[in-house]
Amino acid sequence: MLLRAWEPAFGMDRLSRERRRVVATVSSRIVTVPNALSLFRLLLIPVFLVFLLTHEYLTALITLVVSSATDFVDGFVARRFNQVSRVGQLLDPAADRLFIFSTLIGLAWGGFIPWWVAGVIIARDLLLLILGVVLANHGYGPLPVHHLGKMGTFALLFAMPVFVLAAAFPAIVGVAYPLAWAAVLWGIFLYWWAGVIYALQAGRLIRDLRDAPVAASDNLES
Repeated sequence: MLLRAWEPAFGMDRLSRERRRVVATVSSRIVTVPNALSLFRLLLIPVFLVFLLTHEYLTALITLVVSSATDFVDGFVARRFNQVSRVGQLLDPAADRLFIFSTLIGLAWGGFIPWWVAGVIIARDLLLLILGVVLANHGYGPLPVHHLGKMGTFALLFAMPVFVLAAAFPAIVGVAYPLAWAAVLWGIFLYWWAGVIYALQAGRLIRDLRDAPVAASDNLES
């Protein structure tokens, strides 16, 4: 079963079909509702950090919940009303990553989580950044988002508000902290599992590209 779960991740035919399907429905529009929501989510980052670091935990929690809600709404609107755009494909994940990054730094700075948790999660995003640069240098765009990465992101986005919730309402710390830790550890595992899959996909794409000239020259010789 585990091997079968991995097989679709390495299917280049599936990757090509998915890429063609997405390209066919992506527009070049800049001003869309999903893009406005992603921009709004970016603007909430400093607001959340100010509230968190000044111990306004309830207000910080509300800000975090609003941000998470806009993340759901912009994806729904983009798919439901055919507003998927090239700008949105860059802006939405960038807003997600920056919000996760800033929230991790804020939580670690405030003593809610140890610094190693923030470091492990940020290291995975740095890995993807490096893979993106390598793929771009070989003429490839970003890899399609894997469902494990989505699940990992969801777990982390669930865990972070729960940590703040525990700070806002100390009476529920005994329930909230174990729940938050379970979600964050599971999220880290899925986050890195998806990262390994992305790395293997990128390696296969680059290897196939390097092998292509060799195969072509062999055909000419025959």
